Amino acid sequence: MTKARAGSFQTAHGGVLTPAFMPVGTQGTVKGITPTQLRAIGPQVILGNTYHLGLRPGDELVASLGGLHKFMGWEGPILTDSGGFQVFSLAGMRKISEAGVAFQSHIDGSPHFLSPERAMEIQANLGSDIVMALDECPPGQMERGALELSMARTTRWLKRCRDFPLAPHQGLFAINQGGTHLDLRRDHLHQILELDAAAPFQGFAVGGLSVGEPKELMNATLAEFVEELPVNRARYLMGVGTPEDLLFGIEQGVDLFDCVLPSREARHGRLLTSRGRINIKNARHRAADLPLDPACDCYTCRTFSRAYLHHLLRAGELLAFTLNTIHNLSYTVGLTRAARLALLDGRFPAFASSARENWNTEEP
Repeated sequence: MTKARAGSFQTAHGGVLTPAFMPVGTQGTVKGITPTQLRAIGPQVILGNTYHLGLRPGDELVASLGGLHKFMGWEGPILTDSGGFQVFSLAGMRKISEAGVAFQSHIDGSPHFLSPERAMEIQANLGSDIVMALDECPPGQMERGALELSMARTTRWLKRCRDFPLAPHQGLFAINQGGTHLDLRRDHLHQILELDAAAPFQGFAVGGLSVGEPKELMNATLAEFVEELPVNRARYLMGVGTPEDLLFGIEQGVDLFDCVLPSREARHGRLLTSRGRINIKNARHRAADLPLDPACDCYTCRTFSRAYLHHLLRAGELLAFTLNTIHNLSYTVGLTRAARLALLDGRFPAFASSARENWNTEEP
């Protein structure tokens, strides 16, 4: 029996209907496409990143220019990641303490410090609708004792994030950690809910998955744990975005997803279709006078042939990145939108089964 659900929540810049995929606009732009093209695709929320925007161009500058919505020309809801994943991925360039994380910029090596309060300050200046708490993001398969210490620090940081005054329109999401240890996930959730009782969080994120652990362990964790998150708040699975993972996550009761994968894969010519993945660079597409995906109504599929997309990428034309990104994001956003409609119509199990069967019918 599916645990999938169709829900909604409100932000100052519009409502969000779930399940939903959120494209990643790390530096105030979704790579390769314009805001107008993004609006045509129809995502309900897009992401910005605290680490990157705090370093360049700087959160105070963005605030002085009217906030991130105005700065990047996006009227809809924006979620900002806290920067935790980015600073913790800077192995050898950062040092963690109870106060926060000292790190060197990946741009010029300059020293910086990201505390829970600073992460909140940056996001307050950016003016995002959904603010993510700063957490310590552990690598996959971290030794259990070290993971317990990391979780405890994340809880203490969460309290400091919650105590920081955000703008009235901003909602804070808590991040649950614990790796693939269900007992640790539950312990950490209990700690978060104790804080939630005093001042409710807008939503709950599952972090620390898809960071190197085997896929079967990630799926087993989600299957057992997601339904234990509060039923009346948004549930967000961070950093996950393959079609297979989206469908599985929806089946477990996840509401929100984000990932760079659709746009990153697009720039390499690896495209998602209703019949499976294709590599548009392959020779078999050189003279293919057919749309990339006949089941897709995005601008790319309505207008151009596979042969043209093959030519653009082989010729190194920048338009290839744009057209491929339009399609991959359209497909991914459309998958979660179609899942919601199937849920509302009472046909989700059949929808999921059909999607999985069709993914195996395309030759790469």
